[in-house]
Amino acid sequence: MNRSNLVSIGLRAKTGRAIAVVLGGSSEMPVVLLKTEIKLVDPKVPGTAQPYHEVMDLPWEQSQRAVRKYAAAIERAAQKALAKLIEEQRSNGRQITGVGIVGAPDRDLARIGNPHIRAHAAEGVLFRRVLELAAQSNGLKRQVFSDRKSDQAMTDKLGAKHARVRRMLSKLGRSIPPPWRSDEKQAAMAAWLVLQGS
Repeated sequence: MNRSNLVSIGLRAKTGRAIAVVLGGSSEMPVVLLKTEIKLVDPKVPGTAQPYHEVMDLPWEQSQRAVRKYAAAIERAAQKALAKLIEEQRSNGRQITGVGIVGAPDRDLARIGNPHIRAHAAEGVLFRRVLELAAQSNGLKRQVFSDRKSDQAMTDKLGAKHARVRRMLSKLGRSIPPPWRSDEKQAAMAAWLVLQGS
């Protein structure tokens, strides 16, 4: 396998979408090949944009059942969107080594008393999970990072190299059109960790 063709995908889960960064090159000199956003909603199913908001007036147990139809539609949308991104990369002769996903960690959502806050938290978890399922259904190996603890996780993984890698990834944003905010940087870091592990 030609290492110059190896790329990785970093995804930062957001409600209804994901920031995607495709990195190529080497772990020492990565290159941003693509920065985009993939939609994780089904326009034919309006509730997929904020599924837990659609059912937040129900008791938690009932809302868990009621949200399933939206979640299934979101899973299909995520699988198709990631498949399209993968196919675009492969059509350019690139071999995808895997995907790094940054998003909300699992947590006990039933303990959140405020229904509106719980809806936001549940959507964060849901959209991260659908990206994991999409990676799995597309046959990609994946690494998952908590958005809340991503900096600590990266420090733990990289040790003394962490500050240098952060500076390097911040500079990558200069080579592409804006924006290059924390979401894009988190996606790039996740992609970099996958790329350097290949």
